[in-house]
Amino acid sequence: MKSLIAENLDDCLLDKVDLRRQCISQAVEEVQKVICRLTTEISHHDIRFQAIPYSFTYNGNIKVLAPNQFLVTVPVRGLAGYRETREQRWRYYTLEGTRLPCPLRDPEGLQQWLQIQQFMKSLWQWHEADVNIEGDIVPAKVLQVFRKLVENAIETCCLSGKVSMLTNSIAVWLAVETSQGQVELELAPAVEIPNAWSKKARWPRWPWCLTRWPSRERVGCIKSFGFTLLARSTYHWQLSFVQAEQMLLEQLDEDGGCRRKCFQAMRQMKEDVWCPGERPVITSHHLQTVLFWTCEKYPHSNDWQVFSKGFLRLVRKLYKCVSQHFLKHFFVPKSNLLRYANSGELDAVAQKLALFLKDPQMDLP
Repeated sequence: MKSLIAENLDDCLLDKVDLRRQCISQAVEEVQKVICRLTTEISHHDIRFQAIPYSFTYNGNIKVLAPNQFLVTVPVRGLAGYRETREQRWRYYTLEGTRLPCPLRDPEGLQQWLQIQQFMKSLWQWHEADVNIEGDIVPAKVLQVFRKLVENAIETCCLSGKVSMLTNSIAVWLAVETSQGQVELELAPAVEIPNAWSKKARWPRWPWCLTRWPSRERVGCIKSFGFTLLARSTYHWQLSFVQAEQMLLEQLDEDGGCRRKCFQAMRQMKEDVWCPGERPVITSHHLQTVLFWTCEKYPHSNDWQVFSKGFLRLVRKLYKCVSQHFLKHFFVPKSNLLRYANSGELDAVAQKLALFLKDPQMDLP
């Protein structure tokens, strides 16, 4: 059975994986040009937001969540010398600056407050009321400023026929027409924190004494990249570890294993059969997290020599997480990446995964 799985998946999916890569590469190239024009115009009008240059190789500011759904992080400037602080006060303000009778809820999992005093150096613009309330840099305020800049840039750059704003979220979403079809982009202002590691992450005990993947040397290098804070919600900034995750992906199979091949096959099956469509409940980031946890549990090279075993191992892990509506973030295990996902959609994906695991040859694209 496993040999048949390997043969069928090799024959059916490898060509699709290559085609997917080509289509997404073309879409990313077109999106890059749009983003470069927009952010260059935005940066001219507000120094707090950096332009994203066009890259002929990998662009770390563009994260592909699905073939038609990208996350674009827009770095901000003027905030340097970050330091962690212990929270010692309640927040009682609305976004309009009025007083609340009860305090705002505390950050959860991947969330945190961001205070201007946490930076040793800061541009005076970050102290202004358009983004700052009582010393907090408030993501919703930043997004409000950024949204207006994006709207103006679309007009100024004469991109109205190609780019449109989507307004069903506090976040800034764009629809971009490409030769591969319409792509939806979330543009998230990002505070990059280099050479530091969040106290909310697996620190200082990560990796655990018995953990063999990644190596301790690799962990040290990963932590040196630091982390990022994204403006994606109202009061709290979201922790992101895009650079650390990219390093783990780039060096998956240094021992000659088939981890990447298994991951690509799982991702292709997810997009074709288990969870297709726009804004899917399961994204590539979820699958990537499943991959990382599985690599940690099965760290040895001989665990990843047989494609069929590795592939089914990933699918079983994915099924367990989706059916339980619980997937721990790899760097912040206290955060459940499926906590706010639609339960009905998760159950539908779990049912498809269960059917596949009963007969791994069925429903192959």
